[in-house]
Amino acid sequence: MLKFDDSENQNQLDPLIMAHCLELARRALGNTAPNPLVGCVIIKNGQIIGEGFHPGAGYPHAEVFALTEAGEKARGATAYVNLEPCNHYGRTPPCTDALIAAGVARVVIGMIDPNPLVAGAGVAKLQDAGIEVVVGVLEAECRELNEAFIHRMLYHCPFGILKYAMTLDGKIATTTGHSAWVTSQEARSEVHKLRAISDAVIIGGNTVRRDNPFLTSRSTQANNPLRVVMSRSLDLPTEANLWDVSEAQTLVFTEIDSNQEFKEYLRQKGVEVLETSTLTPAVVMSNLYDRGFLSVLWECGGTLAARAMADGAVQKIWAFIAPKIIGGEIAPTPVGNLGLTKMTEAFELENISMRTVGCDYLLEGYLHQKKEKF
Repeated sequence: MLKFDDSENQNQLDPLIMAHCLELARRALGNTAPNPLVGCVIIKNGQIIGEGFHPGAGYPHAEVFALTEAGEKARGATAYVNLEPCNHYGRTPPCTDALIAAGVARVVIGMIDPNPLVAGAGVAKLQDAGIEVVVGVLEAECRELNEAFIHRMLYHCPFGILKYAMTLDGKIATTTGHSAWVTSQEARSEVHKLRAISDAVIIGGNTVRRDNPFLTSRSTQANNPLRVVMSRSLDLPTEANLWDVSEAQTLVFTEIDSNQEFKEYLRQKGVEVLETSTLTPAVVMSNLYDRGFLSVLWECGGTLAARAMADGAVQKIWAFIAPKIIGGEIAPTPVGNLGLTKMTEAFELENISMRTVGCDYLLEGYLHQKKEKF
């Protein structure tokens, strides 16, 4: 167990322990949907006496694990949690009740829960019980960790990330379609990590035909996302790595009047097939929302990427940029035709960061969207 110096003032101590809450919460990355990532630490006299994190839907919340470990020592202690404790009955009882019953004297919270069933009610209940409550410690970091959960709560849609790899001159493949490999092994390993913390990864039929991808995290220890293919015509190869569902499940979206024989073939292989009257990114994201998903990764080609952006299915961009130039007027680019004719119509990114990954650069940014409601 970690021990903290009692001589540190509260303003110094609170962020240190909240950072530890976030470390605990990250242990469940990719496993909690539709629930958020939450860690909890109970501290008394500078000593951690209990800690825990929420491992996934249906399991106890982080506060329960931490309080159980602390036992009677929790009386008079301080509880730290990166997300406001719940105040309603769901799969589990309210965490506010557990904290009050344990007799904690103080609760430090990273951010208010955007869930309207909580949204400040947890804080109010703790305060009504005479518990001191502090809100907003490392709030920016707490919000970033649960950005997918926040988006799902506010907009009733999974959080979409568009990932692509391009050369310095903006190409994702040569004029012949050859694309292996644009970026380094280090960059591809970073993508595997991103898949492991995503609930689904989406591609179009062209990517199946051209690349025959696996779309797994390439690790026996990590989560594999649901692999999703969008294909209106179902003009897909009978032999593809995605049709092997022994390691990861595959879902194919198509339209009602597409290739019936191939639909049956896929179903016999264990692939789930869903037919819709109109196949769009918005339709697919609505279905994934109903499945309880938080984070969805778009690894598609330029045509589908443009449709996903136009449909509002993308909130974040992961752009890997390789120090290569291949040229070619008709070589494909990461995003196809958006129908924009003026630079003022361009999709703008905000909160941009950039770092090196091997010999490549990774630019991360968020598509500008309307302000959040809380």
